[in-house]
Amino acid sequence: MTQGPGYGKSSMLPVGFVVLALSAALLVSCSKGNSSQLPKKPIVPVTVGTVTQKTVPVQLTAIGNVEAVSTIQVKAQIGGALHKVHFREGQDVAKGALLFTIDPRPYEAQVKQAEANLAKDRAQMENARKDAGRYEGLAKKGYVAGEQYEQYRTNATALEATVAADQAVLDNARLQLKYCSIYSPISGRTGSLIANEGNLIKANADTAMVVINQIQPIYVTFSVPEQYLSEIKNYMAAGKLKVEAYVSKDVAAPEEGVLSFVDNAVDLATGTVKLKATFPNMQRRLWPGQFVSAVLTLTNRPNALLVPAAAVQTGQNGQYVFVVKGDNTVESRPVSAGITVNNYTVIDKGLNPGETVVTDGQLQLAPGAKVEIRNDAGAGSKPAASAAAGIKQ
Repeated sequence: MTQGPGYGKSSMLPVGFVVLALSAALLVSCSKGNSSQLPKKPIVPVTVGTVTQKTVPVQLTAIGNVEAVSTIQVKAQIGGALHKVHFREGQDVAKGALLFTIDPRPYEAQVKQAEANLAKDRAQMENARKDAGRYEGLAKKGYVAGEQYEQYRTNATALEATVAADQAVLDNARLQLKYCSIYSPISGRTGSLIANEGNLIKANADTAMVVINQIQPIYVTFSVPEQYLSEIKNYMAAGKLKVEAYVSKDVAAPEEGVLSFVDNAVDLATGTVKLKATFPNMQRRLWPGQFVSAVLTLTNRPNALLVPAAAVQTGQNGQYVFVVKGDNTVESRPVSAGITVNNYTVIDKGLNPGETVVTDGQLQLAPGAKVEIRNDAGAGSKPAASAAAGIKQ
């Protein structure tokens, strides 16, 4: 049976619509299924801190070395047997205290001999003066020749010179006897005793008998980069600069002193300048040769913004922090960070007081991420309560 062309076309139209409808329904069904299976963004647990505003010191920190104000190597100026040691090694001695006595007997004998020679020559001098006086009168009256008077006068003058020489010998002998007693030239602490009683001491020997260090007051020497030299000189002109010396991890009780010396040249090898601070050292916590952490305070910076140092991150575009917003999402905020004082960083630009910043958990964060604050008790959320000792309210 032959079908006309009009019949075939009309019979195919319903089939095409059915196929399209099924395809559309399938696509809608698949899209609904996929949307229901998409994972939600996880909530990231973080710890946070608060941006606070305080007065902070502008400081320079360096490793310093403790030095004695004076170090004296005690040596004998004369030779002889060491008769007596008047102190114990490691003992504190005052200026003028007797330290050693060298056997004085040979020097006492020299003094007596010099005194005897002086007495003998002085007697001869007096007799020669009298003779010269008598002959002077006789010469004037013409009883004796003038040459004879001159001979007596010359003899008296020579004996006067001899007496003067004898006096010098006696003075030197007494000085040598005085050197038998060795006194401390400074107040300080004695070191190891090198010479013991009975030892034969040489005059001006290479090895000292004992070394004395003056430890009250005491110096701390340290170096800072030359770029801070102009600032240091400017602040020194305005007043004394405080230096703190930390002798251990106990930051609550540093030793306090003042900057007393700036070297007159920059070390070309290291590009640093040598500084020296003087400390009263009343408790004797500072000891010669000891290494300490020296902190030089130049000035105080009021109303500085502080965040925990752990909040500041460094990326390709510089430093930034994650700021927690009111809806518990975070934003990445670029900042300009300044000095760090006892685990708190000064923020020069980019934050406002009272804002909340992330201090831990940044590796899991991206801008817009949802966070859950899980601070331990007293950790990070209250930096004002745990502010370091160097930060002033």
